[in-house]
Amino acid sequence: MIELYTWNTPNGRKISVALEEMGLAYSVHPVNIGKNEQFAPSFLAISPNNRIPAIVDTDGPGGKPISVFESGAILIYLAEKTGQFLPSDTRAKVPVLEWLMWQMGGFGPMPGQVHHFLQVENPVDQKYGLERYSKETRRLYGVLDKQLADKEYVAGACSIADFAILGWAWRHERHKVDLADFPNVKAWYARCMARPATAKGFEVPLN
Repeated sequence: MIELYTWNTPNGRKISVALEEMGLAYSVHPVNIGKNEQFAPSFLAISPNNRIPAIVDTDGPGGKPISVFESGAILIYLAEKTGQFLPSDTRAKVPVLEWLMWQMGGFGPMPGQVHHFLQVENPVDQKYGLERYSKETRRLYGVLDKQLADKEYVAGACSIADFAILGWAWRHERHKVDLADFPNVKAWYARCMARPATAKGFEVPLN
C-alpha cells in the first residue's frame, strides 16, 4: 500500500496519475497547504522541505516501509518498483529522465511564478515578474511542442515524464496559455487525458 500525502496541485496530480496508471493500491492523506498543514511535525518527518507530495510505501525495499519526498523522486521510485513507465535500457531511459528533469527544473517553477504574479494586485509590482515568467512559460511550451512534433509521448512511449509534464499542462488555462497556439501539445494533452487511468488520476479527490 502506498500512502500518498498530497493536495490538489499540479505536483500532487503527477503522483495520483502515476499510481492509477501503475495499478498500485494507495490511500490519500490530504495535507491542506492553505492551512499550513505541511508544517506539521508528522508531515515534516517524511517531507523535510515542507512540500507536497510525499509518499510512504508500507511495503518498501526488504518489506520495510520507506518514505519518499519530491515528486520527481517519487515518480522514479514508483517506476522502478513496478517496472513500468521507465525503460530499463539506458538509451531509452535517458530521454525519459531528461524530460522529467526538464519539467522539474522549468516547466513547473516558471508557470508557478505566473500563478504567483497573477495574484499580485499592484500593477507596478506585478508587471516585470508577470512579463518575465509568462514569456519563459510560453518558451517552454514551444520547446515541448517541437519535441512532440513526431512523437505521441514526450520520450516516445508513455512514461513518468509525461505524467510529470501533464500535471502542469493541466493548469494551462490558469497560466494563460491557449493550447491552440501549440498544436502538438494540444494533441498530446488530449491523448493523455483520454487514457482511462490518467483520467481517474485527475478525478480522485486529493483534498
